[in-house]
Amino acid sequence: MCETLAYFIGYRYYMYLRKKQTDNISDDNRLIIFIAAAAGAFLGSHIVGVLETPSLLNHFGIIYFLGNKTIVGGMIGGLIAVELIKKQIGVTTSSGDLMVYPLILAMIIGRVGCFLAGLDDGTYGKPSNLPWAINFGDGIHRHPTNLYEIIFWCILWVILLFVEKHHHLVNGAKFKIFLSSYLVFRFMDEFIKPDYFFSFGLSVIQLVCLGGILYYYKVFLQPYKLIKPDA
Repeated sequence: MCETLAYFIGYRYYMYLRKKQTDNISDDNRLIIFIAAAAGAFLGSHIVGVLETPSLLNHFGIIYFLGNKTIVGGMIGGLIAVELIKKQIGVTTSSGDLMVYPLILAMIIGRVGCFLAGLDDGTYGKPSNLPWAINFGDGIHRHPTNLYEIIFWCILWVILLFVEKHHHLVNGAKFKIFLSSYLVFRFMDEFIKPDYFFSFGLSVIQLVCLGGILYYYKVFLQPYKLIKPDA
């Protein structure tokens, strides 16, 4: 239910924001980009979800493929698909800035669903003795990583609003901050999840996060370039 609400409310919020500002991308091209993003997110989410547990790859099949997904894979898959399709249709302006706040809202709603699903969702953290650790039904108190992510999204939302109020960001900067910061958060967050870790100490999702962080390396090395010089 929360996943459906996330799609519906997130899209309605996007339409609301689009009406309030000028969109330099035509309706036809925006639709093409949406389709590419959805297809890329679907494939990326399930591919990374399947690879997340290498020891179970011998059970691979259509049911197993559809039953495993991860948000990190969806975001990276969607990003790759959008960048490829934009080159094909000749769109050079950012298509992601307008989607940032709707995506944050959708992620918050989705993570509420993950939290309410408890152990069945598989997004809980490792056992913990911290005061806020939660028993999801098996008698073990764990890190509420779903709630950590909701807090992260709320903080990022406030920070982006503050930055936009005091600075003029270059085209595409808001989406770069959105995705790069989430990849850093997820990379760190995975250490307190009961994931499959390779002998070198990293999980599949962390490797995907590292790939995305390297793609956005300029955001970390040259953050001043995200702000317009005349601002």
